[in-house]
Amino acid sequence: MLIGITYDLRSDYLAAGYGEEETAEFDRESTIAAIDHALRSMGHDTVPIGNFMGLMPRLLTGERWDLVFNICEGLYGFGREALVPALLEAHRIPYVFSDPLVLGLTLHKGMSKHVVRDLGIPTPPFAVVKSMADVAEVTLAYPVFAKPVAEGTGKGVTPASKISTAEELHVVCAELLQTFHQPVLVEAYLPGREFTVGIVGNGAAARSIGIMEVVLLPDSEPEVYSYHNKEFCEELVEYRKVDDPEARQAEATALAAWHGLDCRDGGRVDLRSDANGIPNFIEVNPLAGLHPEHSDLCIITGKYGISYQELLSEIVNAAIARLGLEP
Repeated sequence: MLIGITYDLRSDYLAAGYGEEETAEFDRESTIAAIDHALRSMGHDTVPIGNFMGLMPRLLTGERWDLVFNICEGLYGFGREALVPALLEAHRIPYVFSDPLVLGLTLHKGMSKHVVRDLGIPTPPFAVVKSMADVAEVTLAYPVFAKPVAEGTGKGVTPASKISTAEELHVVCAELLQTFHQPVLVEAYLPGREFTVGIVGNGAAARSIGIMEVVLLPDSEPEVYSYHNKEFCEELVEYRKVDDPEARQAEATALAAWHGLDCRDGGRVDLRSDANGIPNFIEVNPLAGLHPEHSDLCIITGKYGISYQELLSEIVNAAIARLGLEP
């Protein structure tokens, strides 16, 4: 099978003048090389395509692939992760991972929480602040937690994200609105354990491949899995393989959210427990990072004895089965 690989290479954006935090979600050369090697080890031929700017001229000249392994994050707007899948669908080219609807929905954490809440899945009470006028309408009990509504990799999350007063909320929302030019998600702060659950597969075949607890170490920024803590996770964070009743409840909640949001092939769900030890949905990552050593999904599989090759094989085979393709 001929598989194209679409991705955003971080070094390209840095060379173009974008900043470190702006490009935090994009991929390193080593990640693309690892994906390419894994796909070739499965017996596939591969074609590196790059981002949507590399994809569009190839499509216009009629180039086609049997399947595209898509991990493009995009740079601007709520539809940025949906752009490449939408282009592929317009040309009837099958691809790995979720479709434009799911990627647009889940990138906007407020919209995805509306769906999850309506499905009866635990998620903390929340409000979406679109402008400073909305701050006065937030009626949640303090403390609350504030972050950009459509960012990943901890962008915009700092110790100031945990907020204890209306005055603090005003200051933090003003800063986030100005910095990220998008609404702010404000939700009840959950004081319990933090989990992330890796998932592969579709429909009835979707399954958890591991539950990991995120534990902040003494020198970390306290109480928040922040951008800083993620960037320096080797020194500031301990990742624990867990299997206890609370962790298994987190796993069940993660799978319920995965099904409810109609995610595909593989990804990760993040959860945090409330004061009663009940895991709550925080967000889903349908385009989870795939750096073999640094990405949370790959750290999870490593804890459970699943190799990088096995992880990618499961994801690609799930897509092939879902699409009804001949491998």
